[in-house]
Amino acid sequence: MVNPAPPIPEESAVKPTLKRRGVLSPRAIIRGGVCVALFMAGLCAFVLYQSRLDSFERGQEAARNVGTLIERDISRNFELYALSLDAVKDGLSRPDVRALPLAVQRQILFDRVATAKYLGSLLVLDKAGNVIMDAGSVVPRHGNFADRDYFTIQRDNPQQGLYVSRPYRSRLRDSEPSIALSQRLSGPDGSFAGIVFIAVNLRYFQDLFAGLAFGERGTITLMNLDGAVVSRMPSRANDLGRTLKGTDPYARIIASDSGSFEVTAVSDGVDRLYVFRKIPGLPLYIDVGVSLADMYASWWKRALWIGIPVIVFSIVFVILSIFFAIQMKRRLFAEQTLELLAKTDGLTGLNNRRTLDDILELEWREAVRSKRDLSVIFVDIDRFKAYNDTYGHQAGDDALVAVANCINESLVRPGDRAARYGGEEFVVLLPDTSVAAAQVVAEAMRRAVSERAIEHALSEFGRVTISIGIATWPVGSPLGCKSLINAADEALYQAKATGRNRVAIYRWPDLEVGVALVVD
Repeated sequence: MVNPAPPIPEESAVKPTLKRRGVLSPRAIIRGGVCVALFMAGLCAFVLYQSRLDSFERGQEAARNVGTLIERDISRNFELYALSLDAVKDGLSRPDVRALPLAVQRQILFDRVATAKYLGSLLVLDKAGNVIMDAGSVVPRHGNFADRDYFTIQRDNPQQGLYVSRPYRSRLRDSEPSIALSQRLSGPDGSFAGIVFIAVNLRYFQDLFAGLAFGERGTITLMNLDGAVVSRMPSRANDLGRTLKGTDPYARIIASDSGSFEVTAVSDGVDRLYVFRKIPGLPLYIDVGVSLADMYASWWKRALWIGIPVIVFSIVFVILSIFFAIQMKRRLFAEQTLELLAKTDGLTGLNNRRTLDDILELEWREAVRSKRDLSVIFVDIDRFKAYNDTYGHQAGDDALVAVANCINESLVRPGDRAARYGGEEFVVLLPDTSVAAAQVVAEAMRRAVSERAIEHALSEFGRVTISIGIATWPVGSPLGCKSLINAADEALYQAKATGRNRVAIYRWPDLEVGVALVVD
């Protein structure tokens, strides 16, 4: 037979000890470590999220500022161009000016015309679209522009006012890409008399955008109300005459005078933030696109430098918490085991003599306080020395373990306690148990040992047996707990003296010790 080791405490048995000591449990430490790690990671995520919002706002603000600069520059120049057109239109409406020779008319009409680096032709067309006056030449250049939108729009819409045309290639300036600003000329009766228009070289917008564009994948787009692309940066070969009408960006832009939105560009697949605004007084929209990758480039670097260490630290912190909890759990289990071993008999796993004394004192005080019965059973293995000498000490230890198991298995209530008193002697405490009930438990122990049929050649029964003495504390008696043990021991002596393998009950003063004889 294998000697049973004292029971190792389960985690549930350790928890009450932890509470008594005011110590956190291993699970609480792990949960705390995880909570701290999650808090740190969450705080880092919140900071990075706020930083990302800041990056977005800075990018949006930068795009808005670029749009504002472009708007102001275009508004200022187009205002000068419009004033030049108004001056020519006003002069042509005066009969005295129209009565002058053509050369004098030209000098008067074009005297206040704005001059600029990107300014192209300033022409006056008759109602058929033919050039009749040219600010760049005394003799008007020949040409007919009745097919141009800046002519047809003014011809067909008397209330048009200033019109900004779609981009086109100039027929007078070597196909140079341009746009035109036109005004309608009316006769005395209000009928269509032609137009005056000024051509603006598209290089003006390209040079303006080039000085303001930012980011490798940033874009700047100028379009009219019809969605026609006037100019774009970076420029592409198919930009001239291209229209955005029918696209999602056009629908978003035309719906408001200003705003922003994020979309993936169909042309190059780049995710961008587009900030747009309508140029006041002009049928033009300026649209600044910022690549989200460029906008968040510095943020990603900062996120990696901050996020990775925090994540690593959080993981390490959790691992250390788990390691610490495991070590603490092992230590607590070790302490609990040592504490249990200090109270337990190493061979049988029952309580030892010191623990018995403590338990007996507590149970006796409770019996006195509550005036309840307290019974003690004293057990001794019959002729154990002879058994040891005959079969050896190992067999003797096995017999002790077998008897201890029989005793322990006979106890059915949680409050009943068994202990090894010393050598081959055992003591059982039965709180709130009468002498009759204690006798039933004792008989169960005796039969269990006998039925094990452990061979004992030198026993008169041929097997290992036990003798038992029972003493029950008289309720209200002034006798102490030591007297109760002595009484049970005396009853045990009487059981042995009357033949062994018996249960004897101690009778208190003026009563004799009774012995229950058992037929085996």
